Amino acid sequence: MSPWRNVAALRQTWQSSHALLLLPIALIAVITVVDIRTPDNVHLGPALVIAPALTPSFAGPVATGLVGALAVAAQFVIAAFHGGVATTNHIVQLITLAVLTVMVVIYSAIRDRRRAQLAQVRSVAEAAQHVLMWPLPEHIGPLRIASLYMAAEDEAQIGGDLYAASRCDGAVRVMIGDVRGKGLAAIGEAALLLGAFREAAHRQTSLSALATTLEQSVTRYSADFEPPEEAGERFATALFVEIPDTDPVTRMTSCGHPPPLLLSPGHVVTVPSLHPSPPLGVGVAGSADHTLDVFSFEPGDTLLLYTDGVIEARDADGHFYPLAERVARWTEAGPEALMHHIRRDLLAHTGGRLDDDAALIALHRTPADQRRHERHPVFAGLHHGSGAQPRA
Repeated sequence: MSPWRNVAALRQTWQSSHALLLLPIALIAVITVVDIRTPDNVHLGPALVIAPALTPSFAGPVATGLVGALAVAAQFVIAAFHGGVATTNHIVQLITLAVLTVMVVIYSAIRDRRRAQLAQVRSVAEAAQHVLMWPLPEHIGPLRIASLYMAAEDEAQIGGDLYAASRCDGAVRVMIGDVRGKGLAAIGEAALLLGAFREAAHRQTSLSALATTLEQSVTRYSADFEPPEEAGERFATALFVEIPDTDPVTRMTSCGHPPPLLLSPGHVVTVPSLHPSPPLGVGVAGSADHTLDVFSFEPGDTLLLYTDGVIEARDADGHFYPLAERVARWTEAGPEALMHHIRRDLLAHTGGRLDDDAALIALHRTPADQRRHERHPVFAGLHHGSGAQPRA
């Protein structure tokens, strides 16, 4: 968002808040006038407390204090017209109104402080997420890419699910993974796995060797930093995908991760049959046999990678989210539209909140003639993207 948009948003918020201040002020005026005109045995002054109590819902402590002071002044005016300020009844009402106003102002100040702290935590978490998981490009090699990340902890906006992509020797390599745990507690392992992938993706000649290298990194990390009471409990599932530029295939190696979905035109959804090895960090480093599975991936197809937080999301009756069934309706959609459909449908299924982190990546193989069209200089400006992805 540009600075001018920020200024415009702040100005609009300021104007709306000050417009709403007319409501408690008008309420004070009405109560004062009506109370003055009513008989002495009718007391509407205590209703003045509604004004300062209402103000914190749309204004800060300063405005709340001013409205409270105005309410106390109005109570003085009412007292002057009904027997004088020195009467016991009016003294009690004035003291009560003043005390309640002070309490409301204190509450408003504490609430604003907590809001500021929460906003700072979210800002730091979002910055950390961009540092750890670099935004995926909209186009890389023969692929159009869109991604979606939904953290279980609203304040964190980041957790144990991760993904990354790398361009390597005429192919694109993609990793999606899920470390044990969720939210902030899983960030350390996620950062380790992402760093190891970015370093090793260019060096290893095969996905099997890449998986072995990352498994060694996770094992070393666990040996150095794993507390004794958590021995053997730190691991990560991961799926490694390699898509060549020219061959209409995709190569995969799974380390305990759910298989992707292959979306083809005509509402066809296929689940590749993988031969997964154990998750990274389970067993002795380098002892697992990482199988390479190869499947057809034709132009126009979309490969949907996801973490178990998606398929294990439950509705109010405890039913899991039927991902394969739902995405069959959107096989014709582009990657960005597909992510928006899934996000909206998943939140509707769970009632608006997830119990676990969830991540998805849509990889769409574009036809060769379309790729040449997109690389043409005339269209370079039209297809230049910021790399931003939709968030939870």
